[in-house]
Amino acid sequence: MNKQYYDLLGVTENSTDEEIEARYNALKKKYSEDRFLEGEAGNEAARMLNRIEAAYTEIMTERRERRSASDTASSYAKVEQLIRDGKIADAQSALDAFNERPAEWHYLQSVVFYRKSWINESKKQLEIAIQMDGSNEKYRTAYNKLKEKIEYDKRRAENPQEGQAARQQAQPDYDEQPQMGGGLCEQCATCCACNMLFNCCMNACCGCR
Repeated sequence: MNKQYYDLLGVTENSTDEEIEARYNALKKKYSEDRFLEGEAGNEAARMLNRIEAAYTEIMTERRERRSASDTASSYAKVEQLIRDGKIADAQSALDAFNERPAEWHYLQSVVFYRKSWINESKKQLEIAIQMDGSNEKYRTAYNKLKEKIEYDKRRAENPQEGQAARQQAQPDYDEQPQMGGGLCEQCATCCACNMLFNCCMNACCGCR
């Protein structure tokens, strides 16, 4: 926000909305009356009236957008926490409640789909996120890792012996851990993929810490 707007109204960025509105109304009243003065004084008052109108509109618009962005970020954080806690149905309900669905929404939706073992749907949501924000490294890293998992699953399906050999090398502890689908071999691969796939907030993807 351009500081000159605040200076024009005689307030600061730390002023409350109520203080800014009160100052704006006082200036508006003053210049609305002064614009009927004769000569240059009236012309200057008319110009000031337009300037304070513009300044007030810019300030309040920027403040609303900033609060909206903060509320959205908080809502996304709640979805992430629900996923961490394994409350996938609640996370989906929270996502469904969003009116706007930018790239981050599709990223989190991909995480929820992944936790449901809906791998293809997860991949599609990541593709949408990348289309909307192609410069986001988090989305691209997740997408590449997900593709690696899909390719791994395909190879394992085509070569069961390879999967059996890998299972024989798996740690016994994995027998006690919840799986996203498939055998122990896939569990190991999923654990590794999850840590990179959905960033630090999704480390619980396959029950590993």
